[in-house]
Amino acid sequence: ERCEMVDGIPECVQETFSTCWLAGGPHYRSFDGKTFDFMGTCAYTLTTVCNPDSTLPAFSVEVKKKEKENSKVSSISSITIRVDNVTVTAVQSENGMVRVNNHHSRLPISLSHGKLRIHQRGRSMLIQSNFNLKVLYNWDDHVVIKLPAALSGKVCGMCGK
Repeated sequence: ERCEMVDGIPECVQETFSTCWLAGGPHYRSFDGKTFDFMGTCAYTLTTVCNPDSTLPAFSVEVKKKEKENSKVSSISSITIRVDNVTVTAVQSENGMVRVNNHHSRLPISLSHGKLRIHQRGRSMLIQSNFNLKVLYNWDDHVVIKLPAALSGKVCGMCGK
């Protein structure tokens, strides 16, 4: 739940999320629950706002994929999250570290006056924004993205709308 003002009165509103994940390199599940496999080895936008709009947060989540050694399967080499003017990149196997605007930083960190928080949760990194974007990455082959339902239908990318 979250609190918001409705006609000048504070009200608790049930927060619902859409979830997308990428696992093991080629396996995807979109925000609308469709599963598919995609083997490409390039940079891909997982999610971003389709049409820039001053009422919507400016963000994107991108993944770079490479071919695994001795295999025809692709793997995640890095994931990049952009929120406003901050770029955070987590590179495969750089556990406990992220690159913030190309500078190495140890976790936990808080950026943009708390609008973006990054900490370690178990063996994974969790990025949370002030608009409830959540990105979990295990520094290997698994990414989970959660978006508030309010952004449903307003985003584009491999994760769908």
